[in-house]
This record gives sequence, structure tokens and C-alpha cells, in this order.
Amino acid sequence: MKKGFSLIELMIVIIILGLLASLVMPNLIGQSEQAKRKLTCVQMHSLSDALKSFKIANGSYPTTAQGLNALVKNPDAQAYTSYPSGGFIDGGKVPLDPWKTPYIYVKTSNLFDIISLGADKKEGGEKENKDIKFSTCE
Repeated sequence: MKKGFSLIELMIVIIILGLLASLVMPNLIGQSEQAKRKLTCVQMHSLSDALKSFKIANGSYPTTAQGLNALVKNPDAQAYTSYPSGGFIDGGKVPLDPWKTPYIYVKTSNLFDIISLGADKKEGGEKENKDIKFSTCE
């Protein structure tokens, strides 16, 4: 006589695995978006440091029109004479946010803000689609 699992035993094991998966999967899915939001704040802090270095070297932050690309390539050689040859960001290009969208840079008087549009890649939104601003990062 052959020994093995009966159909009922296999069905019980499959049901147990399904129940375990239904308990674990919702927790794992939410962690991915939370990790992307934290990575966004880390990248914004790096961009902020580069912007501060830009200001130290040149006396002011780049304008909103010049944007974050001013950290990679000198936007005005006559205005920014102390611009380093390699720029202010390693790698020679401005990083994209975790959703592969460019960051938005806004300069106001003597301050600035960096914005990511979030998972929906649109302005506004709620929960995981909410815009992330450097001024509100932890």
C-alpha cells in the first residue's frame, strides 16, 4: 500500500496557507509605500544640503526658473562665478523621486521648498497619493 497525503489533508494545508497569506499580505503592501515616502524625505535632505552649498558658494539659492538643474550645471556663468566644475550633486544629474517623477523646486525670498507629487504623480491627493514637501519632512 502506498503512503501519501490524502486530498483532504492537502486541502487543509492549502486553506491554512491561504489564511496566513491573507493576514500577512496587507501589512507588507503598506510598507512599500511608507518606505518610498521615507526615501523621498532622505533624497530631499540631500538636495537641501546641495542647495545650501550652492548658496554658500554663490551667495543665493538658484531661482525657481533655474530649478534643481542649477545644482548640476551652472545656469549663469556671469552671475555664479564660484560655481565648481563638477556641480553640487555627485553623478551629474538630479535624482527622481521613488515614483520616477522629477522633484519640484520653489524659491521664496530667502527660503526654498522641494516637492514630490507622490504616488499619483498629480498635485494634491490624500494618504499615499499626498504630495510630500521638504518643509514637512521629519
